[in-house]
This record gives sequence, C-alpha cells and structure tokens, in this order.
Amino acid sequence: MESRSDEDVVLSDLQLDVMRTLWRGEASVADVVTALAASRDLAHTTVATLLTRLERRGVVAVRREGRQLLYSARVSESQVRRSMVSGLIQSLFRGDPRALLAHLVSEDDVAADDLERVRALLEADRTASSGRRRM
Repeated sequence: MESRSDEDVVLSDLQLDVMRTLWRGEASVADVVTALAASRDLAHTTVATLLTRLERRGVVAVRREGRQLLYSARVSESQVRRSMVSGLIQSLFRGDPRALLAHLVSEDDVAADDLERVRALLEADRTASSGRRRM
C-alpha cells in the first residue's frame, strides 16, 4: 500500500465505509456495493463515482483487469485515523490532545479498564522511548 503521509486524509462516513472494504483487499465496484449492501442501499453508479473521486484524490489506486476496474487503498486505516483525530483535536480542542483526553474522562466516555489499557500503553511507550535513547 503506497502511503501519502505528506497530506491529511479526511473522509466522510460513506467514504470511510468504502475504504473499510478496500482495507480488506482489492475490490471492484460490484464488490464494494455487495460489501455495503447490509448497511447501505447504494447504486452501482454511486459507488463508482465515490471510487473515482477517491482515486482522483490519490486515496485509492485503480487498475484494469479485462473489462473490470479493481480498486485498492493507497492510504492505511491508521493514517486516516491519525489524520482525522488530529483534525478533531485542532478544531475542537485548539490543538491540545490533553483537552481531548480530559473531555473523554470527564464525560465518562472511558471505562476504568480502558484507562488501565491507556496507562499500560503509555508505560510501554515510555519504556521503548528510554530504550531507544540509550542506544
């Protein structure tokens, strides 16, 4: 998967649904329509237009196999998540990630066991960072 790490990638809910299909692997328009059929009733032409627009933006790649176009993701799910969370922090929390964490904790959106997992991740990151500095 080719990365576009130099640019922010912000996607709509529908675009995210399409990308989730492509993150599982290469797919045709019909494959995407089928994958989304349970949650969205989309016309073949709607999905084709979405994929064309995403390809123009460099978010997906397209290749021809016979008469069929096959699409694949050019950006990773983690890159999109990082970009969109960064945008959320910038727009709603004035660029302060601690404000986002404080909001989640104060709104009871984070369970106690989730906080323990975050603490463990922070500790693991600290340990890894200090190990890299010693080298």
